[in-house]
Amino acid sequence: MNHRLGLSGSTILSDTHQFSFLFERGLDHVEIGEFPDETSYETFKEMAEDHQLNSFGIHSPLLRGRSKYDLIERVAVDPEEARHSFEREVARLAEEGASYVLVHFPYFAGTSTSPFQKIEEGLEFLHRLKETYAIPIVCEPKLGRNRSGKGIDYLRQFPVELWERYGLDICVDLGDYRMAAGEDWRSYVEPLLPFTSVVHLHNVCYVEDKYYWIPIHPVKGRWNGAYDMEPMLQMLGEDREKYFIFEHTPHMNPTPEEVDEGIRWVRDVLSRV
Repeated sequence: MNHRLGLSGSTILSDTHQFSFLFERGLDHVEIGEFPDETSYETFKEMAEDHQLNSFGIHSPLLRGRSKYDLIERVAVDPEEARHSFEREVARLAEEGASYVLVHFPYFAGTSTSPFQKIEEGLEFLHRLKETYAIPIVCEPKLGRNRSGKGIDYLRQFPVELWERYGLDICVDLGDYRMAAGEDWRSYVEPLLPFTSVVHLHNVCYVEDKYYWIPIHPVKGRWNGAYDMEPMLQMLGEDREKYFIFEHTPHMNPTPEEVDEGIRWVRDVLSRV
């Protein structure tokens, strides 16, 4: 199966001065967002063209400081404002050649009233954008406040046939799903396989009351990685073709060589599925 491997801007925290790292790993796709400003975004596009990058996806918001979690319920701004802002982004990115726009959805900070009604209302909005601007919208379920798994659990209970009706893709984040579902991850992820087009790859390192995204690596214990990700990776390698995006952050100071080891390992695991 012809899966695509790509690198996330999270690996450099979208730092303009480190963009070269994104093009030096031998991968032909980058997923990035939260640029510090418009100049940084333009610089990225110029470098992508210079390096003959095959494709890029945008992880909303395009610019740092804009809404990240507000499409269903207010976190930083009202949902109506967040939706207007997101639609403007989608319209622009469709014109500028992005392969897809990825957005945190569904996101619930914690327990919510009428969550399934809110999810379907959000799906109606996102479906309209997909049809209007002819660009794939990829929905990434996320943990809420204090590692709340409510949003991920609500999606687990949401009728699969309703999601299918709206024709939207899903991104499975390995770390978030393992944190939310523990060893029961398979029952959460398997129903999503027909809709999954993007996979975010990272392990999790717990440090006191915090956690960090660390590179996925053949040595699970490197940086005190909490989970064995290989079985999950094997399952997600099945079914339709996907983008597998390396989405760790630099907080634990992985070397470029260690990142490359993880890339080679993932490529090997997927080749055997």
